[in-house]
Amino acid sequence: MTTMSQVHQLHGRKVKFDFNHIPKHWIENDPVSTHMLNTAHMILPAGEFWFCRVFNKALPFVKDEQLKADVKGFIQQEAIHGRTHQHAQVYFDQHGLDVKPFIQRMHYLFEILLGENPVGIKMMKKVVGEKRWLIFRLGVIAAIEHYTGVAGQWSLDNTSLDKADPIMADLFRWHLAEEVEHRTVAYDLFKHMFESEFNFQISKNALMTFIFPIMAAVWVEGGKTILKQDKDAGKFRHMGTLRLIMQMEKISRKTDHIPTFSHLTLATIRWFSPKFHPVQEGNTQQALDYLARSPSALRAEQEATLRMS
Repeated sequence: MTTMSQVHQLHGRKVKFDFNHIPKHWIENDPVSTHMLNTAHMILPAGEFWFCRVFNKALPFVKDEQLKADVKGFIQQEAIHGRTHQHAQVYFDQHGLDVKPFIQRMHYLFEILLGENPVGIKMMKKVVGEKRWLIFRLGVIAAIEHYTGVAGQWSLDNTSLDKADPIMADLFRWHLAEEVEHRTVAYDLFKHMFESEFNFQISKNALMTFIFPIMAAVWVEGGKTILKQDKDAGKFRHMGTLRLIMQMEKISRKTDHIPTFSHLTLATIRWFSPKFHPVQEGNTQQALDYLARSPSALRAEQEATLRMS
């Protein structure tokens, strides 16, 4: 089994961010890319904490000790990601952006629809079966983690964010570097739950057919929620979904501020190969190199050293 612990031990890293003075368009002259990335602060707290709950449920089923260690490290990292993006929500208050209704919808999605009872209905737990529902949710996480890993490698190769607000740029680069670091864990855990390779391949491919469009729709809707309230977003404030997606593709091709849809679509196609494994999708050493120099991680380390002295 390919696990990250064969390379090194996954662990959570303390980070220190100050979100009190972030410009509204922290990617200058690009409200679309700014707010598409800001959508992470609305989705990820509920999503990351849900990842942790589901993985904790799966731990008793893990028979491979290396994978178990990786799952525990994954949980530590995702919990810190969730808390950090939660803290970043102060940005919305500072700029008069009301995103609470959207955040509530994300809590409903992850805590109710994808919670302990399938689609929030208690009797469905008996119909579906507790373990089968757990495996389904692990598959959803594995599919999502494919995109975070792909986005992570994109961020490591990216230089266009060098001119963005340094705090927000570091937040996304730190987070996405850890996504590259642990990119195999969710996939390996999902596969570990199957006795048959055939059943695993059928399940992973069936899941992806609806995960990609749902993820894209939710993310674009989040960006639209912010853009509608941004009086400085110009023509982008009232764009429909399809037109906004076309504009996002155009902007991302021109600026490389966010991954293009075509980049993500190609990543989706790769997932369907029987030979696919996420270890192929990123450079772990490149991720570790960034994590070793991340300003937020260094700041937290320095503060911890001062407290101990």
